Amino acid sequence: MGFGREKASSSAKTFLPREDTPLIAKSTPLSSQSKSFANVFIAIVGAGVLGLPYAFKRTGWLMSLIMLFSVAGLTHYCMMLLVNTRGKLQSFSGGFSKINSFGDVGFTVCGSVGRFVVDVMIVLSQAGFCIGYLIFIANTLANLFNSPSPDSLASQILALSMSAKSWYMWGCFPFQLGLNSIATLTHLAPLSIFADVVDLAAMGVVIVKDVFIIMENRPEVRAFGGLSVFFYGMGVAVYAFEGIGMVLPIESEMREREKFGRILGLSMGLISVIYGAFGVLGYFAFGNDTQDIITANLGPGLISLLVQLGLCINLFFTFPLMMNPVYEILERRFWGGRYCLWLRWLSVLLVTLVALMVPNFADFMSLVGSSVCCGLGFVLPALFHLLVFKEEMSWRGWSIDVGIVALGLVLAVSGTWYALMEIFAVKIQFLFVKKKKIV
Repeated sequence: MGFGREKASSSAKTFLPREDTPLIAKSTPLSSQSKSFANVFIAIVGAGVLGLPYAFKRTGWLMSLIMLFSVAGLTHYCMMLLVNTRGKLQSFSGGFSKINSFGDVGFTVCGSVGRFVVDVMIVLSQAGFCIGYLIFIANTLANLFNSPSPDSLASQILALSMSAKSWYMWGCFPFQLGLNSIATLTHLAPLSIFADVVDLAAMGVVIVKDVFIIMENRPEVRAFGGLSVFFYGMGVAVYAFEGIGMVLPIESEMREREKFGRILGLSMGLISVIYGAFGVLGYFAFGNDTQDIITANLGPGLISLLVQLGLCINLFFTFPLMMNPVYEILERRFWGGRYCLWLRWLSVLLVTLVALMVPNFADFMSLVGSSVCCGLGFVLPALFHLLVFKEEMSWRGWSIDVGIVALGLVLAVSGTWYALMEIFAVKIQFLFVKKKKIV
């Protein structure tokens, strides 16, 4: 199946998106190599990096580094598979020039089923990122402003049978309804730049503080955490490198598209080094006391307060940007491609409700990375590449694509199961402790 040529029409009727309409309109390729490098960096680096030190504690620093660099290499390879698949499809005659997004590739290769699968995974992954944002914001604010004293706000909130985390999350809710009501990204675009500047600044502050702590105190660390936590670590690593949905739009806008592979490789290499250093230094600084969100280890102080508040503000305003692909897909499928306020508000409500039920930021990272990101990052690119190039590939090419699909499915199923067990275990333990305190 594929894209047919648009029929000419002289009518002035409003155009409504169809199943074969590209999700992202084609734009003129004007980006330089440096801008493309920055775009890839922005698309991949996010709040997930803050949970890496905790993952290093769980899986061991050497085991985590091996997994991190392995996932980076495999992610880069699968991104290039997707780029090559789009290039092959565009070389065919029949109007394939409108393949500008992951969903367009899915529709061209597998028809409506392909687009539906890609759309569902994008919705789940983007919503999953936003759930992680709310968990981070609520947990961070609860740690900053709620002391364990009997007269504290936290104690008063618990007396009303609602945790501090819930109060902060519901406090964000009406403001998120307002931000997510904005129909265009034009007014929100500057917030994306602000978010990445704050992210990098926070990472820099944490790394510097880690180095000073390591020089003063060297806690006991371990290199390998055992096979029992392998899938947990893989889920976190996959989550940290998720950004494949932006690869085709970035490559489409590049002036010298033949150099995209090199730019992507340099970006992934730099990000891998930054992730590895951030995870290792965070774990080496705090050892077994490493929190699921590393900023919780910073302790009191003005710099620590500013860093954590800055990250909360950053993620608060990034939320509507990350939800925008969700709205594009939902409004396209259920509202004829038109703006729908109630659909946006319902999405924010559902994301908030799920966030309330998840106790741990890093465990949720592993769940999203395993359940959704493995499918988007590994399974679908390799599968689409196999279906498009099957007639001209050697047995080696077949083996690699089939191997990646199998590996992605194994990681997805096993990692999802393990992450769910971890989340439920923490939830049960939390309820038990809460009940014990009440008694």
